[in-house]
Amino acid sequence: MSEHRSGTLALVALAALVVLAGCSGAAGGGAQASGDAATASVAPETGGSGDAEYEADTEDTGQSSDTLDVQNRQVIRTGTVALTVENFSETKRELTGVVESRDGYVSDSTQERRGVNDDTYIVGTVTYRVPAERFEETMERIEAAGTVERSSTQSRDVTDQLVDIEARLGNLRVERERLRTLYEQANDTQDVLAVQRELSETQERIERLEARQQSLQRQVAYSTITVEIREERPDPGPVEQWYDVPLVQAFLESVSGVGTTLRAIAVVAAYAAPYAIAFAGPPVLLVFGYLAYRRGLLAWSRPG
Repeated sequence: MSEHRSGTLALVALAALVVLAGCSGAAGGGAQASGDAATASVAPETGGSGDAEYEADTEDTGQSSDTLDVQNRQVIRTGTVALTVENFSETKRELTGVVESRDGYVSDSTQERRGVNDDTYIVGTVTYRVPAERFEETMERIEAAGTVERSSTQSRDVTDQLVDIEARLGNLRVERERLRTLYEQANDTQDVLAVQRELSETQERIERLEARQQSLQRQVAYSTITVEIREERPDPGPVEQWYDVPLVQAFLESVSGVGTTLRAIAVVAAYAAPYAIAFAGPPVLLVFGYLAYRRGLLAWSRPG
């Protein structure tokens, strides 16, 4: 049993060395396939521990990526447009139709109604996702829907990052298959647990890289356009002074004010009456009783 266990452990150690050597060689091949490109630093769509591990493990080959075909580069494009329009709802409906006709869709939408005196206007933001090949024409169509207050576009090249992720996934998948073979061959419980632990960690790294790869591919395939839509703000008009009010209107408003004041006094009195009776009544009765008693004493003490 001891010899068999020692042989299994030796097999695991040898396989680990072979896997490490294979990973190093495959990584070098992946770098050559990408034109020996350095990994680009691009902000992820969703952060996580996998991204930190990816950035930590990425190696810079120190060579230029200019050898890659420009047409094959993977670029994330985003745009922002601020529009002033006459009607928020009509513009949003129009732009949504434009995007959907180009196989795009609405990603997020918010709106808010604001007021100026007695008038209101609507402001909001709509985020669209459109196929990357329809980005330019969609931007032009959106800018034509109103008065452009601000417009900008950004591009992020993630070609090198995607190539590197694919190479790393290839290495990890090979390692996973080798670990599975070792797992099937292992008989000792400790060896089985050790291989199983390594296999689980490798699978977790594969899943993190695949999620990162899919996120980047989605951003490349569908560009993001954020449209800030604002209706024209109503003119608040001149501020009316008190002396500009017509005489008849001022008199009627004063009469109405007097009536309101009298009603308020009556309501306050109605609220205060029970408290006055409950708390002020007994002392008043005592005072009157005392005064009546004094008058009675004085009348009795006078000579007839």
